[in-house]
Amino acid sequence: MNAGFAHVGVSTHDMETTVAFYCHVLGCRLVGDERIEIGKGGVIRQVSIDVGEGQYFVFMEAKGVDGIRGDYDTSINRSLGVPLGMYHYALRVASMSELTARAEAIARHGIDVSEVTDLGNAKAVFLQDPNGLQLELSVKIRDFDESDIGRITKAEVADSA
Repeated sequence: MNAGFAHVGVSTHDMETTVAFYCHVLGCRLVGDERIEIGKGGVIRQVSIDVGEGQYFVFMEAKGVDGIRGDYDTSINRSLGVPLGMYHYALRVASMSELTARAEAIARHGIDVSEVTDLGNAKAVFLQDPNGLQLELSVKIRDFDESDIGRITKAEVADSA
């Protein structure tokens, strides 16, 4: 049986802005910052950010590495031409009051945060990080049960990224 995620690896072109967002806006903790010198030239900076309960985002920033373009789109959804949310990361919060407090605190940084969305077993808000990655802050309202199998709901598709 798997014990959960060890980490999720994603890329950035601006490590300083990324670290500031995750540590100072979202309240995560920087736990690793490594410079990897590539044999044929260039450097990859790899930064590990603890998002809670021993799970990490590992951000990688390549500079001058042969075979890694410097202008690729880090947003995933936009680069694939699919609507926001098709690829996203959800971070768990403990309560509804924490969800609303965190959403308000993030908005005070000038970041667009969605209204609270009812997802059935959870309530969530959505926002984008500096790399264009779609993030969800989510609070579990109830466990999944039989009613979640085969459930049909109505929704609108978000605009393309």
